[in-house]
Amino acid sequence: MSEPISIQPPELDQQVQRTARKNVVIYGAARILLVVVLTAIIHGIALLISSPVPLLISAMLALIVAFPLSMLIFDKLRMNASAALAEWDAQRKAHKEWVQRELADR
Repeated sequence: MSEPISIQPPELDQQVQRTARKNVVIYGAARILLVVVLTAIIHGIALLISSPVPLLISAMLALIVAFPLSMLIFDKLRMNASAALAEWDAQRKAHKEWVQRELADR
């Protein structure tokens, strides 16, 4: 009885994983920075018009404004993060399928 020839496992490129993480961190940091800047602007405008608004309310309004605004402003960052995550996910799935095939052969 001959043993089945094992196919080499798909390579998991660590550079793809690092790139994906870096792109996600950059996109997340940009969105957080946008919320902070918008909070400062909204709170500054409230102070200029002598209308005391709690900082938490300014932050919540900034958060609501930042969600759609970040989709427009950081379009390229979002696309880079999504593409890198998709490539990393494809590698992980290929490796998982290889492991399942190897285990099924035993």
